[in-house]
Amino acid sequence: MYKRIFALVLLLVLVGIVIANVVQDRIADNTTEEEEEAVLVDDGSSSQGAAIAPAESAGVEPGEPAPDFELETLEGDNFRLSDLQGQKVILNFWYSWCPPCIEEMPEIQEFYEDYQDEVEVVAVNMTTHENQFSDVGDFIEEHGHTFTVPLDKEDALSDPYVVYAAPTTYFIGTDGTIQQPRKIGPMDYEFMEEMVQGMD
Repeated sequence: MYKRIFALVLLLVLVGIVIANVVQDRIADNTTEEEEEAVLVDDGSSSQGAAIAPAESAGVEPGEPAPDFELETLEGDNFRLSDLQGQKVILNFWYSWCPPCIEEMPEIQEFYEDYQDEVEVVAVNMTTHENQFSDVGDFIEEHGHTFTVPLDKEDALSDPYVVYAAPTTYFIGTDGTIQQPRKIGPMDYEFMEEMVQGMD
């Protein structure tokens, strides 16, 4: 009788040890993979917290020309960035289910309402990251946003603007060059004021 109980207890202990080792190995493997895939970058960008990105992802630097592009807007019009030459531009990249994007959108709208005579706001939707296309229009309509929303349906701008996280924002001066460090993460009204005041 005691031998059977002892054998059963021993078996349970051994099973427990095996399960604990498997779980521990999986945790260790996941941690190692994340460390190998991620490189912490200090690229001079303005961001909240550390950004995890490839080492070549510094983005378009201040003083460099903003890469031109042409996209269809949410309203079906053609939008070309170079048509805004001579104006200050806030160029934002976003998608509708991104929590930091959702956080900053009311701030962008408020800023646009106050400064639209001085600054053009262009919020490029990273459409390939949306769950479905209709989410874009639903989001803009629901929240009453009135700035320009071009649709990057083929992910054409991720490479030239090195967009690896959303939201990502660039500040383009009247001469068509980037004039402030890019911002990765949500912006508030005061931050946009500060960036624009430092632009020509």
